[in-house]
Amino acid sequence: MRMSEYSPLAERLRPKNLEEYVGQQHLVGPEGPIRKMMETGKLSSFILWGPPGVGKTTLARMLAQNQQRAFHALSAVNSGVKDVRETIEWAHKQHFFNQGTPIVFIDEIHRFNKAQQDSLLGAVENGTFILVGATTENPSFEVITPLLSRCQVYVLQSLGKDDLQQLLDRAIRTDEELKHRTFEITQTQALFQFSGGDARKLLNILDLMVKSYGPTETIRIDNQIISNVLQQNIATYDKNGEMHYDIISAFIKSIRGSDPNAAIYWLARMLAGGEDPMFIARRLVISASEDIGLANPNAVLLANACMDAVHKIGMPEGRIPLAEATVYLATSPKSNASYLAVNEALRYVEQTGNLSVPLHLRNAPTKLMEELGYGQEYKYAHDFQEHFVLQDYLPEEARNQKFYHPQNNPKENEIKARLDHLWKPNQ
Repeated sequence: MRMSEYSPLAERLRPKNLEEYVGQQHLVGPEGPIRKMMETGKLSSFILWGPPGVGKTTLARMLAQNQQRAFHALSAVNSGVKDVRETIEWAHKQHFFNQGTPIVFIDEIHRFNKAQQDSLLGAVENGTFILVGATTENPSFEVITPLLSRCQVYVLQSLGKDDLQQLLDRAIRTDEELKHRTFEITQTQALFQFSGGDARKLLNILDLMVKSYGPTETIRIDNQIISNVLQQNIATYDKNGEMHYDIISAFIKSIRGSDPNAAIYWLARMLAGGEDPMFIARRLVISASEDIGLANPNAVLLANACMDAVHKIGMPEGRIPLAEATVYLATSPKSNASYLAVNEALRYVEQTGNLSVPLHLRNAPTKLMEELGYGQEYKYAHDFQEHFVLQDYLPEEARNQKFYHPQNNPKENEIKARLDHLWKPNQ
């Protein structure tokens, strides 16, 4: 049996040069910065930000091969500070061979915690190696500022319909296995839709289709056949597909519904499926604000502390603060009063436009503004009993508007009682 039969189609079809590379013309086209690097040999560290399956790893490998540079790859999922230090030592040794500065590729660099990212700084700064990072998350949020300032960020886009068609044609025409098979392709909409702009996913689906037919059968591809085959082979969890959105939805709704057991189950499903823990942590912060709010103001503090802890310690230990925050939020009293208040206020602003700020609430940094009455008649609340004084804070046209309506829970009952006490004479 030939070696190619052991390899997945996506690996067999990995581009070896820019002519075989599909998509990202803004980076690899005639004026693209990565093509320019290959043509001039002037390399600098950069981070590739984009969805899965659009060629981030391939670009890094092609760059190293094109420039005949030593290449070392790390995955942030299973590498620690020790691995980074060993890589730096490896890079130091490569300089003795006069082959140019080596390239270190770090996949999913957003998974590195602060200490791991800090350990890269010196080597990147002094030119020990050229860093090429790959991330599916916004580097502005996930990569520390000192490292980000030393790297150019290049954004990669999901593959379009024409790119996917080009990839499909190339696979059938050039792959050593597929070019000997007979294809009957009448529809590609479902194939491209399930691929979701991901080259690897498209080739995996094509691989699956081929394996569903006998060695001499014609391989038929249309929307119905694709859907049937994929339904029979659907993955338990796809962190980039529809299942990703279904499970995070079930997770948030379980928290909102005060079911800690269901919430923990969906958390476990996401963690087992390889979901980005920082994505989960961010959703916990949103849930704490939207669904719990002032019913338990500590919820957003704990959720934010959880996100910070996950960012600093990484996985697998990050699962522990995620679980703690999940259970805490699920068992907290619930209120969406603040969420409803800001939405109602936004609708009112959209309807009424930019109403004038009352003169007594305006700042008066110049004498002219004082003469115009800015800030006059403003009453400083701390000068009055209970640090409160009756005065208007809304524009005149909105004087009787109410956006925040406390809900029935112990904390907001206290808030309602205090507001009623203070504002009752003005109700």
